[in-house]
Amino acid sequence: MTAIGATAVLDRLGLEALVAALRAGGRTVVGPTVRDGAIALAELDSAEQLPYGWGVEPAAGRYRLPRREDGAAFAHSAGPQSWKNFLHPQREKLWSADRSPEGEVTVQVERPVPPSYAFLGVRPCDLRAIAIQDRVLAGGYFQNTGYTERRSGTFLIAVECTEPGATCFCVSMGTGPGADSGFDLALTEVVDEEGHRFFVRVGSEEGATLLDALPYRSADAATASAARAAVTEAVDKMGRAMPPVDLHALMGASLTAERWDDVGARCLTCGNCTMVCPTCFCTTTEEVTDLTGDHAERWQRWDSCFDLDFSFLHGGPVRSSGRSRYRQWLTHKLGTWHDQFDSSGCVGCGRCIVWCPVGIDITEEVAALNEEAER
Repeated sequence: MTAIGATAVLDRLGLEALVAALRAGGRTVVGPTVRDGAIALAELDSAEQLPYGWGVEPAAGRYRLPRREDGAAFAHSAGPQSWKNFLHPQREKLWSADRSPEGEVTVQVERPVPPSYAFLGVRPCDLRAIAIQDRVLAGGYFQNTGYTERRSGTFLIAVECTEPGATCFCVSMGTGPGADSGFDLALTEVVDEEGHRFFVRVGSEEGATLLDALPYRSADAATASAARAAVTEAVDKMGRAMPPVDLHALMGASLTAERWDDVGARCLTCGNCTMVCPTCFCTTTEEVTDLTGDHAERWQRWDSCFDLDFSFLHGGPVRSSGRSRYRQWLTHKLGTWHDQFDSSGCVGCGRCIVWCPVGIDITEEVAALNEEAER
């Protein structure tokens, strides 16, 4: 039997067999595919649905899909979705209640059996994001039951990053481009004169069992070397970087900075950055009833610190201005997150930069805050 830490090589047929084996084992396989002009995450029936031959050209407030000549399947950076959409969905029914004609009220707790997920194509930054959400939603005293049940047993197939986008900055956050842990299998795509193949590393016993059922070949030195070189070269291809300073301390010292006025004047407070962020976890609950008043439901849904009602207390919201709400988001993400969860809340994926309608760049804002602090 293959051991944890072992290496192997799969070709495209082997990748197809990987998806088929997961589906045959009852897994719901989710991976990247092309949809609506973007690399979107969706359930896969076959590995042929992967975005072979597509790359991305992200920029602040801009996203395009160009064709590639090499036919690579994973030569793209993060798309608009993260794995949060599946583990911590946007809306979730918590319970429903019904009142009988006699006035008796019965309550039904919603506990559907979650799919047995297999995530194919998890980037190292998103591996860290999943680990952060594990800490937030499943690691404390008050656990999110729905998240815990969906996360339990999820099979993670990481894909190391060899083509970072212009908005990626995982190196400066210590989250990529290589995958070190937290995966069942890790793939590194190699396309060269020797062919199209995937260097595989085993990260768990379940990963080893799956690999043994696939048509793989032993890892050769050339493929291993090419895979390591591609990941190493990706370090120098990062399009962005955070300033090399103590971000926790910087955020705490910048609460009265003038830069907040500048970014507050540009921010639309739309909440896009929190929606696409793979670690933002805030939710609210809402109750809905039918017209008779005899049926009611409670739903949990995503919430955002950019919503005016997010900080509403008796008398009005605590943070009524766009300036105060952007400051709350950034100082929590990079600063007080450390106080709550012993880590940063940012993994350097760059999604918030790409999907901001006005192109606000988190790395640019932090650099400006640091320059102001130094002055």
